[in-house]
Parts: sequence; C-alpha cells; structure tokens
Amino acid sequence: MRASHGARYFVFDQLDERTLRFRPGVKWGAPAPDVLPASIADMDFPVAEPILASLRGYLDLGDLGYPNWTDNASPLREAFAQRMKARYDWFPAAEHVREFTDVTHAVRTALELSTAPGDGVAIHTPAFGPFPAMMRQLGLRMVPIPMLDTPKGWVFDAEDFARRVAREGCRALILVNPHNPTGRVFTRAELLALAEVAERHDLTVISDDLHADLTYAPHRHVPFASIGSALEARTVTLYGASKAYNLAGMRCAVGHVGPVALREKLAALPAGPNVNVLGMRASLAAWTEASGWLDTVVGYLDDNRRLIAGMLADRLPEVRYHVPQGTYLAWLDCRELGCGDNPAGYFLEQARVELAAGTKYNPGGDGFVRLNFGTPTPVLRAILDRMTDSVATPQRLAS
Repeated sequence: MRASHGARYFVFDQLDERTLRFRPGVKWGAPAPDVLPASIADMDFPVAEPILASLRGYLDLGDLGYPNWTDNASPLREAFAQRMKARYDWFPAAEHVREFTDVTHAVRTALELSTAPGDGVAIHTPAFGPFPAMMRQLGLRMVPIPMLDTPKGWVFDAEDFARRVAREGCRALILVNPHNPTGRVFTRAELLALAEVAERHDLTVISDDLHADLTYAPHRHVPFASIGSALEARTVTLYGASKAYNLAGMRCAVGHVGPVALREKLAALPAGPNVNVLGMRASLAAWTEASGWLDTVVGYLDDNRRLIAGMLADRLPEVRYHVPQGTYLAWLDCRELGCGDNPAGYFLEQARVELAAGTKYNPGGDGFVRLNFGTPTPVLRAILDRMTDSVATPQRLAS
C-alpha cells in the first residue's frame, strides 16, 4: 500500500517524535517526556498549506476587529451548503445554517432548547464522554443504544432501540456518525431504522457528523437529514473542519438547524459566543481549497488502520479490534489481555503509552482503550511496539 504512492506520504513519515514534542498543544505538551500520546483526538499531520496561506493573508491585512458579515452570517453557511451538495448529494438551505464555537457547544445548545429536565435522550453506547456528562448536567436521562460486538463488526439492534425509546419517553436522539469511539459508519438501512422511530415518537435528532470526511471506501457517509425532507425538518446536523483538517483549536463549527421551532428559539437568544474570524477563515479554506490534502490524509490513515490490524493479529491477538470504517480512532477490546480492569493505566505505566480509557465512554467501555492513529506511521509503530512488548505472557516469553 505505502510503496505505491510513497512520495505523497514522505512529509508525514518524516515527522518524528522529537519534532512532535516541540508542539505546545495538549496532546504532545502535557504528557511526560517519555510517554507517547495517543489519547487526545488531534492528528499530528501538518496543517494544509492552503489553510495556512489563507490565515497568513488575513493576518497581513492587520484587521482583527469585528467582521463585516451581513446579518451576522459568515461565509461558512453557503460553503457548508455547497460542500454537502458536492460530497453527500444533500441540498441544505444555507439560511438554516448557524455558527457554533464547537460541536459540543452546539449539542448542548440544541438539547437545552429542545428538551426539559427528566426527558430521555437516546445515544449509541459506548458514547463520546462529554455527551453523557452534559445530559447529567441538564437533568436528562440517557437512554443507551448499545453497540454490539459481532463477527461482522459493531452493530446495534434496531428493534431494541425502538422498544427503549417507547419505554423511556425519549424526546431526542444524539446520532454520532461516524461513531466515536467504534468507528462505525452507519448504513442507509440503519439510518432508515432510526428514522422510522424518530418519526413515530417525534424525536429531535442531533446528528454529530464531525468525522464525516474521514470515511474509508467502500463505506459512504450519509447525512441523516439527507434521507428526506421530513427528517431534515427534525434534524440538527453538526459539522466542522476541526477533525478532518486538524483545526480543533480554531473553535469553529456549523449546524444546519432543520426544526423551525429550534431556529426561532436560537434567534430569540441574546447575543453570545460566536466563531472568531480566524476560525472561519481556516474552515473556509479547508472546505474550498484543501481537498487534495484531505485525500492524502485519508489514504495515509487507511494504511494506519490496517497496520494496527496486522500488528495486533501477529503480536497481540488477545486484543479484539474491528478496523474502523471512519475516524482515526481505534477501539481496542483488552479484556482478554490479562492486564487488569484498567488497561489504559496499565499501558501508561508499563509501556509509557497514553491511551484514552474506555471507562470515559461508559456504558460499554470497561476493559477497552481508544487509540488515536492519526500520527506518522513510524510513531504508530513505536506505540504498538511498546504496547506489545509490555505484555509478557508465557507463550511470548518462550517464542
């Protein structure tokens, strides 16, 4: 795989641990000097040059005051609409798009405006940690949709989901697609099963599509709202450049707000935090000028996700791993490894590798770790080498 187009990946492969440790961000700046980090969901690849060029050009103008956006609508609204049309055959109205500082902020806003304390909110589990915490803070009841480990990968039981929604009095569904942390990209058939229940029980659907651009062929991301106009009218679709283009620190996301009542409530809110102009410029450049960079990154990540599968199969077969269909996150089942109830703690202590503890994604995360493979392949190999070398079994010691 790598040999066929190695020149495209040369720059990524040349990034080494020493270079990365000069970075001040939390991923590389916070861990101890002997720890290899693979928990924080930032990629390590250089930001696309068109994005940097756009930021340099704007900074050269020297105007960092209030932006001149007609009716406070940034150019991202139209750019989002055009991107959805080009990439996903969806034709959302730009006037229904709003800016947010990040997707987590947008999810919280949508929940606050569409639910009341005591309401149930369905979400696939294991779940991105801040979302269950947010529900608790808002007095909402989390209704799990368990992801099931099968020989064909991670799936969920649509009939069980329908029963849970009916029993628990759900008012909303948080749909994370591609799913974090399992990496599943839900099929159209699965989305239709969710849609039937959402229609029957009048659920507001909050669709977190943040990893949509990081989907591996032959899998294809389908925006939930694109399935039909009735679904679009009940769905808030959240999206940004932060994951696919490595811009999380720019604090910029957008949301297509389908429900009319929700748009009216948003309009009635007092002016609050908004995206900064540099975050807007970076996102705009990513979506309009950096498609080649993204294609290269997805190809590189494709190799990395398969590398994990090969190395685990050869050297750590006790760890169960379904190759993710999207994202740069590997969800590793370490329950048969014999390293205790806290595999993340074990690997940090014994291998000096920092992984995200599965308990942060409960229910369903006990005994798991999440590994970020959005890093140069030599660094990923070093991470996997440390992990495998740290687990000493009689069979390995004898080999």
